[in-house]
Amino acid sequence: MIEALDLHKSFQTKTGLVKAVQGVSFRANDGEITGLLGPNGAGKTTTLRMLYTLMSPDAGRVEVDAFDAVRDAEAVRRRLGVLPDARGVYKRLTARENIAYFGRLHGMSDADIARRTRELSEALGMEDVLDRQAEGFSQGQRTKTAIARALVHDPKNVILDEPTNGLDVMTTRGLRDFLRQLRAEGRCVIFSSHIMQEVAALCDRIVVIANGRVMAAGTPDELRAQTGEANLEEAFVKAIGSEEGLHA
Repeated sequence: MIEALDLHKSFQTKTGLVKAVQGVSFRANDGEITGLLGPNGAGKTTTLRMLYTLMSPDAGRVEVDAFDAVRDAEAVRRRLGVLPDARGVYKRLTARENIAYFGRLHGMSDADIARRTRELSEALGMEDVLDRQAEGFSQGQRTKTAIARALVHDPKNVILDEPTNGLDVMTTRGLRDFLRQLRAEGRCVIFSSHIMQEVAALCDRIVVIANGRVMAAGTPDELRAQTGEANLEEAFVKAIGSEEGLHA
């Protein structure tokens, strides 16, 4: 389980102080997919970076399986598999070597790395690229490799920042099936998106973020009830108070 508790994060820029996240709170449960939905610039990526310890909050805290993300950062990282917004892979290595490298960083044995590589390759449909050098990979192939290496240590909690961004239709469908598989295995899955259909198709719970704040949260049915809208897209627009950044 991952819990965000009153998170705040600001950045000093040339034009002044930018309050990127202002009091974000939500809980993502095991065996569920929780979606962070919001327009570009809403604060989703900054929130995720605090969840996976890349940033420390100015105020508030993050707990992953009851471990504090600041005080117990190493314990939290062991429990997380993360696909960040920047998902470069080592171009001179094959997909298999990329995955193995991350497995060794987690202290895994060669046998366990080989087993997990087989499992993830089959689940993600990447057998045909496993032994190809990553230079020249399509975006979908890079994303699959990045996801596989993020999950090689079999983490209970998974955080994905816009995982289908730039992917073709068939790769997106395959990735959605993979996320459903992670949920069926009892993992806690969080992913961010600004695409309504994606969130509606996958999520057990949705957290709507705009201007660094949680504007609404709940199941799809609860969001419809909160906003008085029968259509989930209209509920989202009403929750953020603007059509800016909406991708239907």
